[in-house]
Amino acid sequence: MPARYLAKLQIKLRRLFNYFEVFFVLAQEILSNRNFIYLASVAVGISCALAVILLKTFAHKVFLFANYANGYLKLPYANSIFPIIGILLTVFVIRNFLDGSIEKGSSRILHAVAKKNGIMPRKQMYAQIITSSLTVGMGGSAGLESPITITGAAFGSNFAQKYKLSQKDRILLLACGVAAGIGAAFNAPIAGVLFAIEIVLVDVSISAFIPIIISAATGALISTIVLSDNVLLHFTNVKKFDFHNTIYYIILGVLAGLVATYHAKNFRRVEHFFSKLKNNSYRKALMGALVLAVLIFLFPTLFGEGYESIKALSTNNPSVILENTLLEKYKDNDWVLLSFIGAIVMLKSFATGLTLGSGGNGGNFAPSLFVGSYLGFFVAKSIGLLGINSHLPIANFAMVGMAGILSGLFHAPLTAIFLIGEITGGYELMVPLMIVSSISFAVTRQFEKYSMDVKPLADSGEVFTSDKDKNILQSISLKKLIDTYNSIVYADENLEKIVQLYSTNKQTLFPVVDQQNQLISYFYFNDINPYLLNQFRLKHTLIKDIAVNTQPIVSINDDLDAIMEIFDSCNYIELPIVHQASYIGSISKLKILEAYRTTCIDMQIE
Repeated sequence: MPARYLAKLQIKLRRLFNYFEVFFVLAQEILSNRNFIYLASVAVGISCALAVILLKTFAHKVFLFANYANGYLKLPYANSIFPIIGILLTVFVIRNFLDGSIEKGSSRILHAVAKKNGIMPRKQMYAQIITSSLTVGMGGSAGLESPITITGAAFGSNFAQKYKLSQKDRILLLACGVAAGIGAAFNAPIAGVLFAIEIVLVDVSISAFIPIIISAATGALISTIVLSDNVLLHFTNVKKFDFHNTIYYIILGVLAGLVATYHAKNFRRVEHFFSKLKNNSYRKALMGALVLAVLIFLFPTLFGEGYESIKALSTNNPSVILENTLLEKYKDNDWVLLSFIGAIVMLKSFATGLTLGSGGNGGNFAPSLFVGSYLGFFVAKSIGLLGINSHLPIANFAMVGMAGILSGLFHAPLTAIFLIGEITGGYELMVPLMIVSSISFAVTRQFEKYSMDVKPLADSGEVFTSDKDKNILQSISLKKLIDTYNSIVYADENLEKIVQLYSTNKQTLFPVVDQQNQLISYFYFNDINPYLLNQFRLKHTLIKDIAVNTQPIVSINDDLDAIMEIFDSCNYIELPIVHQASYIGSISKLKILEAYRTTCIDMQIE
């Protein structure tokens, strides 16, 4: 019976998708390109909202069940068991249904924009939903927002591919998916728009805001209608900003920058440790999950996204986070609570690194909010317990701290400011949000030039999303710009050969090679100007007498950004290219600049 119903459901879904496909084909024929993009942004927004609803609902239900099992089924610390199951299931799905690999982290979006013209694999439309729901939904200490944004970006990219839209429209719809994902996950459409522009597009024209706004608003609207405040991260206990507390917010901003730097480095250290292990994937997953289970046993608030404990910190009874812990009988002791919270601030990066490094899937967006809220609470509570100022609005500090860590980790201060502003239901905290976010961003920039997501890509030389020129140069293929028309010359030939070659094809660069085609040196036609009016010298001067081997040489493995730096340093207009010391052609500065200009036009979001 179930199989028969499942078959009928598949038939109905297939028919439904066919109807949608016919609708969009007709719409593309009737509507202008700009209006079709508006329609597409709505479709991408709806798709992202449905993914958010599925993920958030599942994660919330598992959290409630874990607490139910602890409290009513008398299964002590059941929430330590679920993450082990979730990570092992994630590895099983990746190995058996996703070709053994999955691209994690929102850095894959940046890579797709910079290196793949906005093209994302089709499997990212469902792989992230399945694996992150198993990992984070079952209690892995990570966030769902990164998988949500990747899913949204994949929806936008594949929609554009299906209807054969241009590269600039494909990247625009990819950004629409990112904006819709954040907008739906937090009911924060403005933050979604800013995140897409601040992180993904970086350089964008004003007109591109419209489709991104439509998509973010659509995603936020649908998730608001379907999801309750219990599922979404939402606050109401906000007090007005008191300018007398400015100095304490400045302190929080500095600490947020330092903690964000610590979190990023520690997370990468743990993830790198697991990447070096030669154990099979199940053994690695079990090892990491067991350590994570111990951490969650000792600190249950590390379970899952941790949004429930964030909400608890903003209430008048934050000590509830000590319930179902080994310290439950001390929950009325403020110093015990403070120590517990301080320990979690330092341990969250380990928990997230263990979750993702051992094979789970998730992101660092939610952990950044988690650490920020705990840090803000810790700072305000410490100041109060030390007798410096016992009237600080602790809930405000917990909320503003979220913006501080988010800004520091992702180098996205505007997103951080408006995200917290939206989820707190107003802009009472706008001034302290600006103070803490900007200071945290400035502090982290002193230690890390790149954000947490961009760092591994920048280290590998793949993408530099904070620099428009480097982005564009990274997207251009060097192999397509290589000229092979230059004739080679040998060191024992005389300068008459150079004059002959120049008169035939106006060749200006002369690569000097040996019998194995290994590049020895090179020179330019202008270098023989002193010999041109003396036939005797042309005939009896050998090439090796004027060619030097101290000039810069370009490798086929160099990126165009590095090559342009060589051109700028030597003032040459053409350079030879080698592969394993063998001459293969030349590259001209003019060709790179022409390709740069063409790419700028093609990638311009109008």
